[in-house]
Formats: sequence, C-alpha cells, structure tokens
Amino acid sequence: MSTKQVFFTIVALIALTFTNSCDQIDNKSVPNFTVRINLGDYARWTTYGVNGVGDYRIFNREKGLPKNFPYDMNTWTGFGGVLLMMGIDGPMAYDLSCPVEATQNITLSIDADNFEAVCPSCGSRYNPLTGAGGPVKGVAINNKVGMRQYRANPSNGGYIITN
Repeated sequence: MSTKQVFFTIVALIALTFTNSCDQIDNKSVPNFTVRINLGDYARWTTYGVNGVGDYRIFNREKGLPKNFPYDMNTWTGFGGVLLMMGIDGPMAYDLSCPVEATQNITLSIDADNFEAVCPSCGSRYNPLTGAGGPVKGVAINNKVGMRQYRANPSNGGYIITN
C-alpha cells in the first residue's frame, strides 16, 4: 500500500468515527446512582411488576412509591427514581430524572396517550416503550440525550432491576 493510500485510509477512518459519534445519543447525562429493586420472585412481580405492553410503575424510595412497597436496606432507586415499563420485548427500566435537566427534583411523567416520558420543565419527550429511552421531541433532540437505562434481569418468575 502506498503512502497516499495509507493517508486516505486513515482520513476515511477518522471521518467515519466522527460521523458515527455525531449520531450517538448520550444516555449517561443523569448521574449514575445505585439501582437495585428486587422483584425477583413471582409473588412480588405479580404485585409490583408490569404485565401488558405500556404498563408502567414508578419506584422512588424517598417518595415511598409505589405505595406499600417493602423497601429494605438493599433497595436503591437511582438518581431520580426508576421507571419500570413493559416494552414490546419485555420489561424496560430507566432513571426518572430528565436527561436535559439532570437534577433529582425534575422527573419525567408518562403521557398515557402515547407512553412517552415527558419533562415538566424543558418539555422534552422520550420513548421508553420501544426507543430505548431516546429523545423524540424538544431540547433533548438537539442535546442528543436519552434516558439512563437500567437492566431487568430475570429471576425466579420475576425480575431484579439493577444498573
């Protein structure tokens, strides 16, 4: 390979890297706080889990949500709380803090008409149902930020939510 070919190959690789990175959504703008919600057995999942597509539940230890959930010293609900939603491919979990605002006291709510997560402050909308928490409207699109996603790990008829 000639020096000219090597040069053009390197320039093409650099250009490709920058092109791909411009399209990436940053889902880590919300600080990474510990998440562990044990819904790992069938009884607890049946009581506090989600079942049908679009069904959702909010977990926030400080606010006592959901009501009567048996929080213990090993339960952690992230930075702004956890949104657990049944997606098309199974349960999905996200931090409830708006990725644009990135503060614990500005949290997303769910629009029941289209299952989008909506920020009451900046108006950004996100797709937690099928879009991995990516932005669909508002400042979040320009900022290229999406919801921080957590894992829903299957366990004994339920799931354990972790980061």
